[in-house]
Amino acid sequence: MKKIAQSTIVGIIFFGMCGCNSVKPTDLKNSNQVTNQADSQAQKIIKIGGSSSTVTVLKLLAQAYQSQNKTVKIEFISNSQSEGAIAALKNDIIDIAGSSHKLKPEEDNGKIKYRELAQDLLVVATNKSVKGVTNLSTKQLKSIYKGDITNWRELGGANAEIVLLDRPEDESAKKLLRKYYLGEEKTTAKAVILNKEGELIETLQSTPNSLGAFSLASSLINKLPVNHLSLNGVAPKAQNFATGKYQMVRHIGILWEKVPSAPTQGFIDFIFSKEGEKLLQDNGFVTAK
Repeated sequence: MKKIAQSTIVGIIFFGMCGCNSVKPTDLKNSNQVTNQADSQAQKIIKIGGSSSTVTVLKLLAQAYQSQNKTVKIEFISNSQSEGAIAALKNDIIDIAGSSHKLKPEEDNGKIKYRELAQDLLVVATNKSVKGVTNLSTKQLKSIYKGDITNWRELGGANAEIVLLDRPEDESAKKLLRKYYLGEEKTTAKAVILNKEGELIETLQSTPNSLGAFSLASSLINKLPVNHLSLNGVAPKAQNFATGKYQMVRHIGILWEKVPSAPTQGFIDFIFSKEGEKLLQDNGFVTAK
């Protein structure tokens, strides 16, 4: 009985060793494949951040790119101002930053690169409830922002109080309004200040008799039910910008590390490709030359 038991134990040990030797290479190979696949998937996540004025164009491009590249996932972090997005890029929190201004000397650490992507016309628009007003002169627009004109009746519209929706002074939209139409005149204290462009757009749509300025492309892409106003008789259209008649335009650019990851480089190549250029033009943007 003792010999039989010993023989049995030896056989079990031998069988176990043979079993381990026979599956080990395959298991190792499969394990490595799973690990490599997981690493590959992780490397194909592209994180993007940007100012509220640049997110629309970047989401438009991201959607088109992801539809062609199923293994790539593009994630957007919370919107911030351009400065915040650039800081996030330099701290390796994101892979691409959207900015409504060129890279400033104090923002350049020598490791990131800027390139202009497109120009986006800024449109002055009203809630769809506003009737009888399709054009404003510089003088009229100034008077609205100063608070000298407060009723649509003064502009040929209905007897209704104008609800002015405005942006903070350090935002690109307000800077452009000041540069081309408002000058340095103080804005009325009755203006409703909205920090993000998306908030202004939502508020304009839901607030009767309101007026505000925001991205023309956003309005066209989302088919917003608002009234676009001409300024000094010039409609906010790409062709009018091309001829120099309409000058209020915001410059949109992107920044990335000078030596990006392969997935990030792939998306950047798409952004500046002929296909990316056509996509932007079809959606109301003026592509950078």
